[in-house]
Amino acid sequence: MSGLLATATVSVVICAYTERRWDQLLDVIESVRAQTVQPQEILVVIDHNEDLYERLIEIVDDVTVVESTGPRGLSGARNTGVGLADSDIVAFLDDDAEAAPDWLERLLVLYDDPDVLAVGGRVEPVWEKGRPGYFGEELDWIVGCSHRGMPRVASEVRNVIGANMSFRLEVLRQVGGFNLALGRQGTLPLGCEETEICIRSKMGSPGSRIVYEPAALVRHHVPAERGTLRYMLSRSWSEGISKAQVSQIVGHKRALGPERRYVRSTLPRAFFSGIRDWSRGDNPQGLGRAGAVVAVLACTAAGYVRGRRNAVRLDHMSPGTLVMDAPWREVQ
Repeated sequence: MSGLLATATVSVVICAYTERRWDQLLDVIESVRAQTVQPQEILVVIDHNEDLYERLIEIVDDVTVVESTGPRGLSGARNTGVGLADSDIVAFLDDDAEAAPDWLERLLVLYDDPDVLAVGGRVEPVWEKGRPGYFGEELDWIVGCSHRGMPRVASEVRNVIGANMSFRLEVLRQVGGFNLALGRQGTLPLGCEETEICIRSKMGSPGSRIVYEPAALVRHHVPAERGTLRYMLSRSWSEGISKAQVSQIVGHKRALGPERRYVRSTLPRAFFSGIRDWSRGDNPQGLGRAGAVVAVLACTAAGYVRGRRNAVRLDHMSPGTLVMDAPWREVQ
C-alpha cells in the first residue's frame, strides 16, 4: 500500500433526488461500505425531497444524510457535500451507480502524484432490459457511461465522468465548487459541469493533471427509457446546449478539443462498422447503429448551434432556459 493510501482520508458524496431509486440508493451506500479502503465519511445529499430525506435518516446510522442547501439540481447538491466534507479527497457517486469493492483504492493510488488534481474511473452500463441493438458502445456517454474510444489504461484526460470521479478537497474549494448554471436538474438532462470544473481547475494550476483510471469501476444502472431513440436525441440536444455554455466560460478550444477527436475518429469508425455488419449480414442492427450515430451527431451539433446563438451570460441565466425549445420532449 502506498504512503498516500496509508494516510489520506476520503469522503464519499452521493447525491439523490427521487424515491424511485430507493433500492438502488441503498445498494450504492452498501457498495461504499464494502470498500477495501474505508472512507472517513459517507455523505448522502438529498436534493430538495423532504420525504426521501426523512425516509433515509430513519434507517441509516453510519451515514450522514443532509438536505441540499443549494438551489435545486445536481451541482447545488454536490456543492453541499463539498462544503461538509472533512477529508483530503472527495469522491462522488451517482445514486444509481454501484462501486466495485476496490473503487476507492484504485482512485486514491493516483494521488501519490502531487500534480494530480482529480481522478475518475470507468462507468459501465447495466441495462435494465438489455442494450438496444442500435445503441453502439461509442454512444454510451448519452447514458453517463464510459464510451468506446476512451483510454484502456490510466491516462491524462480533460475531464472525468460525473458518476465516478474524485477531487482533492482543496482544489474544489479553491475553484468555488461546481457551476450552478450547469448540471442536471431532476430529469432535465443538462450536463458538462464536470467538464467545466476540471478545465477551471487546470487553468488555475499549470502543470497539473486530470487522470482517468479505467480500473476504478462503477456500474451504472440504465433504465429502459434511456435506451430509446427519443431519449438519445433529447440527451444529445442537451449535450450540445451544455457544451455551448461551457465554451462561453472557458473558450472553444478548451471546451471542445476531445469532442473534435471523437467526431473525427470514433464516430466514423462506429458508422462504418455498423454499415459493414449490416451489409455482410453479420448483424441486422448494424444499419440502426449507423443511423443512430448520424442522428446523435446532428442533434448534438444543432443543440450547440442553438446554445451559441443564445449567447447570454451564464450567471444571469436559468439552467433550463435554453432547452425548453428543444424539438424533443424529455422522457420522464
